[in-house]
Amino acid sequence: VDPRNSSTVTEFILVGFEQSSPSTRALLFALFLTLYSLAMAMNGLIIFITWTDPRLNSPMYFFLGHLSFLDVCFITTTIPQMLIHLVVKNHTVSFVSCMIQMYLVFCAGVAECILLAFMAYDRYVAICHPLSYAQIMSRQVCVRLVGAAWFFGLINGILLEYMSFRNPFCKDNHIENFFCEAPIVIALSCGDSQFSMTVIFADAIVVLLSPMALIVTSYARILASILGRASSSGRGKTFSTCASHLTVVVFFYTSAMFSYMNPRSTHGPDKDKPFSLLYTIITPMCNPIIYSFRNKEMKGAMVRALWRTSQAQAESV
Repeated sequence: VDPRNSSTVTEFILVGFEQSSPSTRALLFALFLTLYSLAMAMNGLIIFITWTDPRLNSPMYFFLGHLSFLDVCFITTTIPQMLIHLVVKNHTVSFVSCMIQMYLVFCAGVAECILLAFMAYDRYVAICHPLSYAQIMSRQVCVRLVGAAWFFGLINGILLEYMSFRNPFCKDNHIENFFCEAPIVIALSCGDSQFSMTVIFADAIVVLLSPMALIVTSYARILASILGRASSSGRGKTFSTCASHLTVVVFFYTSAMFSYMNPRSTHGPDKDKPFSLLYTIITPMCNPIIYSFRNKEMKGAMVRALWRTSQAQAESV
């Protein structure tokens, strides 16, 4: 197709669950609304207690609060739009809206990848260098690490956004997903889309595998340290502390690697949607559950927060 002899695409149609029956869409709306509400409520609670409870004034909970904030940003860029499209017939989004949504997904996703690596490093320092922990992971260092994650996400998002929209769009404008996902959008562009896909694939290798290398290295050293000197009870406590973070890492990285590190020929609507749902709503919802249920301090902080809320309501009445 010659772009000069074709009309320019000004909007996209998010197919999403358009082909599902009305009853199925109603069921999906109720399900995803429930999951979204739970994710927002639980992540919001973690943000509140990690930033207000003085007993959680440690680097681990500082990072956890920012992880929950990233999860809130991540799901808010995609799920509300999907919920609207499940109940209305018009599934179109403007070209600019698609660009903005994709950029925000890139920013939050890349920042979360890096933040998860910093959280693994924090666990390594706490377990392997406990005497120097306060000095190495000072408040200033933690702020710089979180700032670095956000900065790299913002900058990397510009590169990925440019590669996604560098070619003109003059073909089919139907996106076989419920949000503007880069590999699907690039496949709709005219001209040489292979170069853009290659750059995004290479970027995914750097963004996903570099933090993964830090995570694997951190936990390898943690494992070597606790097996060499800790008692059986100490090992159990350490494994319990690290299990939450490792579970979150597996959920997030598995779905992201499938979406951005697989050849396009292996993709399809039936394969893309489940993995897209996994890292856009399931993982952000599971993160606070995983951290809360496996952490006694988080449970205690939540009970205290709920008690203070009930006391405040009682006094106002």
